[in-house]
Amino acid sequence: MKKFYLTTAIDYVNSRPHLGTAYEKVMADIIARFKRLAGYDTHFVMGNDEHSLNVFKNAEELGVSPLAYCDRMEGEFRSVWQRLDVSFDDFIRTTEDRHRRSVQALIQRIHDAGDVYEGTYQGWYCDSCEGFKQEKDLEDGNCPLHRTTPRWLEEKNHFFRLSRFCEPLKALYHDRPSFLEPEIRRNEIGSLLDSGLDDISISRESQKWGIPVPFDPESVVYVWVDALINYVSAVGFAQDEALYEKWWPCDLHVIGKDITRFHCVIWPAMLMSAGLPLPRQVFGHGFVYFRGERMSKTLGTVVDPLDAAEKFGPDPLRLYLAREIAFGQDGDFSWERFQARYNADLANNLGNLVSRIASMAEKYRGGLLRAPSAPSDVLRRKAEEVLDRYPKAMEALALQDGTNAAFDLVNAVNEFITASEPWILAKDESKASRLSQVLYDATEATRIAAVLLLPVIPGSAAEILRRLGGGKAPAAVRLSEDGVWGAAGDLRVEKAPALWPRLEPRANP
Repeated sequence: MKKFYLTTAIDYVNSRPHLGTAYEKVMADIIARFKRLAGYDTHFVMGNDEHSLNVFKNAEELGVSPLAYCDRMEGEFRSVWQRLDVSFDDFIRTTEDRHRRSVQALIQRIHDAGDVYEGTYQGWYCDSCEGFKQEKDLEDGNCPLHRTTPRWLEEKNHFFRLSRFCEPLKALYHDRPSFLEPEIRRNEIGSLLDSGLDDISISRESQKWGIPVPFDPESVVYVWVDALINYVSAVGFAQDEALYEKWWPCDLHVIGKDITRFHCVIWPAMLMSAGLPLPRQVFGHGFVYFRGERMSKTLGTVVDPLDAAEKFGPDPLRLYLAREIAFGQDGDFSWERFQARYNADLANNLGNLVSRIASMAEKYRGGLLRAPSAPSDVLRRKAEEVLDRYPKAMEALALQDGTNAAFDLVNAVNEFITASEPWILAKDESKASRLSQVLYDATEATRIAAVLLLPVIPGSAAEILRRLGGGKAPAAVRLSEDGVWGAAGDLRVEKAPALWPRLEPRANP
């Protein structure tokens, strides 16, 4: 069986996830669910980044230990991901012993390769970014992301000889341009490499909340270096050789565009130094804005993803993110736009189609639609065309195109029903066989559309399959078997309440 190892960036736990954070997880989940649907043995890893200075400060303010605070926030994050139906296979925390062991082993390998030396760091440090800033990166003296003034920091550090890997990284991007997608992110990294690389600090002396440097226990590993190593610690590096051999190298890191330097320069250089295989691909997605403002707790422009999920269920939000925003580009969220797409795509289109089909199947054929012996017509050809287009789009991470392909089939069914007028056919006994075929074809095409939508709206698509006689449990559905016309044979259709009642316009949920 083909294998696929997929990760997202792990999250700081200084606050609950907002919609911008959830976007990455939902998109990665769509990819993971598609891979399973396509027959891949898939391993999907997410997690929490817990060794940040902000976490330590938050715990102090609450009067609890940092670990107790992180334990509580793990529950908060898992709750959000559960409500959004995110199907991760493992959840790594940087405070876990398995992670500590992997971090120390990899740092030791880099040190033993001669790529670590001791020095003194002086520079600007943004606490919110947990990152050092060069003067040229500041805007009016402030961090451009958080609009706060960094503090000047001077301390003894261990440095990684990143400059040594500038030419090997250039060769990587020359030989494997698809290592980083989309192209705009690759061009940004190319410009960075052309300007040369400086060595970077990989330890902190002034902070004790973290993983001790194996060759200097008085210092801790810098949080960003610590965090990057989660991708190998989650699959047993330096601990479980069989697990590591099965899953590494990773097939895809899904990250935000603001952290491509860490993942596409520092991380591959660390792996090169340690003598480990590089991941096959990194995808740097865009931001989700709220009315044109980047979502940020610091800036006060956040949308809680549970506001939508708790009122409408996770699927309308998942569909909005997949269909409204081209993966890799920036997008915008507003409650007005969300509700407009909910009504257009779900209440009026897919939901209404499922209800119409079920009503007609029950009224005209007692809910049982037998596969016709005569060749099917336009809908079968449309389904085959969509079934050719959909996996190509999804494999290329064009998730919007893949979702749109499924809805092209939904639209075709609606048009087919309007043109065929089954309610007219039902009045003429001589057209009984044609009526049976129209009802079967409309139902079968909608069933296939539901199969294609399983990665995007998993709960709703599973319910549609149940209502339309899809047969299998959702986890057992496979595109190669169930995305075939007539795969389910006769269809037992069940009439049930509307999946998505129409929303009346309002400002927010």
